[in-house]
Amino acid sequence: MPGTDSASIWAGVLQFATVALALALIYRPLGDWIARVFTRTRHSRVERGVYRVIGVDAAAETTWQAYARGVLLFSLAGVVFVYALQRLQAALPYSLGLPAVPEGLAFNTAVSFVTNTNWQSYSPETTLGYTVQLAGLAVQNFVSAAVGIAVAVALVRGFARRGEGTIGNFWVDLVRAVGRILLPLAIVMAIVLLVGGVVQNFAGFQSVPTLSGGSQVIPGGPVASQEAIKELGTNGGGFFNANSSHPFENPTPWTSVLEIILLLAIPFAMPRAFGKMVGDHRQGYAILAVMASLWTAGVALTTWLELRGAGTAPQLAGGALEGKEVRFGVWGSTLFAASTTGTSTGAVNSMHDSYTALGGMVPMVNMMLGEVAPGGVGSGLYGMLVLAIIAVFVGGLLIGRTPEYLGKKIGPREITLASLFILVTPTLVLGGVALSFAVPTLRADVEATSIWNPGVHGLSELLYAFTSAANNNGSAFAGLTANTPWLNTALGVAMLLGRFVPIVLVLALAGSLAARDRVPATSGTLPTHRPQFVGLLMAVTVVVTALTYFPVLTLGPLAEGLV
Repeated sequence: MPGTDSASIWAGVLQFATVALALALIYRPLGDWIARVFTRTRHSRVERGVYRVIGVDAAAETTWQAYARGVLLFSLAGVVFVYALQRLQAALPYSLGLPAVPEGLAFNTAVSFVTNTNWQSYSPETTLGYTVQLAGLAVQNFVSAAVGIAVAVALVRGFARRGEGTIGNFWVDLVRAVGRILLPLAIVMAIVLLVGGVVQNFAGFQSVPTLSGGSQVIPGGPVASQEAIKELGTNGGGFFNANSSHPFENPTPWTSVLEIILLLAIPFAMPRAFGKMVGDHRQGYAILAVMASLWTAGVALTTWLELRGAGTAPQLAGGALEGKEVRFGVWGSTLFAASTTGTSTGAVNSMHDSYTALGGMVPMVNMMLGEVAPGGVGSGLYGMLVLAIIAVFVGGLLIGRTPEYLGKKIGPREITLASLFILVTPTLVLGGVALSFAVPTLRADVEATSIWNPGVHGLSELLYAFTSAANNNGSAFAGLTANTPWLNTALGVAMLLGRFVPIVLVLALAGSLAARDRVPATSGTLPTHRPQFVGLLMAVTVVVTALTYFPVLTLGPLAEGLV
């Protein structure tokens, strides 16, 4: 069976080892740099100019309420701007002769990119011109990622500060995240991708002769510049419909490995920044250990299930190769799939809908974990820290220890906020799927228009869509037609609420923690840097998040895979 011969196994193991080694090498310098960016008080000349233009006092710190208002107002402005660009596309330069994007799709797309989801219910190369791609989508790839980093940093400040009423300045954090972290890295990585064969031009649509004597229209575009930030910012939206399986976005096996490293780099470095900012690197290593263990388990399980090729069609074909690029093979495809769904990236170099039933379930479960393995840029860290608060509380109940984390006593308010955070995405996912089938008119539309694979796999496709939207991932089981009035609206709402309700809760938690004084550690304090806590946190992550979805999984991928 393809992928199980010794050469393929060694090549697959080498890919995984290369990614793991690269992440280990950049963990400390990148994490330390992120921490310095948000702890230094000096502003560059360019930053001071930006602050003057937008009318911000860079020296003024704000409460969590003001910080949240900044996040929400900035994001609302982004939705309006990207929506307007799409609706005015026909009048814009470099529109490539493409018409305005319809209202429902324009709303869904604007929400998608502002929320760092990059869900795409359209074929990008035949729907959006270069101005919308660059001024709209690429800009949001930077700033939506920066918002995630800023919120994570605000929560870390909540742990680090003592009896203060402020958690930082959103506008300063936003500008620094873009200007000092994302933009420099994206420029360098875009050049590397150019060397690797990723296209970067304004050639539009070109007709080229084929070997058979016919012709084919080939789209070009400024791809490398968008590809770099698409991965670095855990965005995931492709310039082409085939995303990172397209040879213009991902030409070779080594560029595929590089893209995996890029989408994991900042999420895995954030625990280092966390440890440095709270003054205890052991805490960062504990968070890293949980993230890395869950990611490794996801990669291993997805690869094993796809190599088994369970199912009638894969057995007849000699392997589960449908939807996978031969230049990447099973190992390169599953490594990418587990990484992109363990983060909030959503980019794909293979079609997840073509995976075996159980193999496709693992990427779905990765998202159901809350995408904390290692999660999105910023969102992975603050999601894991919320789970750490839950773990401390559970640990205190189990062994009679005081519920404290990093010297902060965990009280009813903190537990309430953390619990609400955990409940948001399951409510959106299960509620969205339920409404799609419970309301007769919606069910008729979904079954007649959206689901092309009726039965349990059709349920899996819809479940995957709402899971991806609510967790701000953006990948899809491609057999689902989502460009309908219901799904454009429902998935758009899921993306908005799945992004900003947790953010507001995290900022409220940051404000509550910052206002608390530190309490000295005692014999009753639960150590949160030891292997026992790592195991507890991992167990809480799986039990509190993924097992919430077990009943619906039994109706979809489990039912399909165990037949």
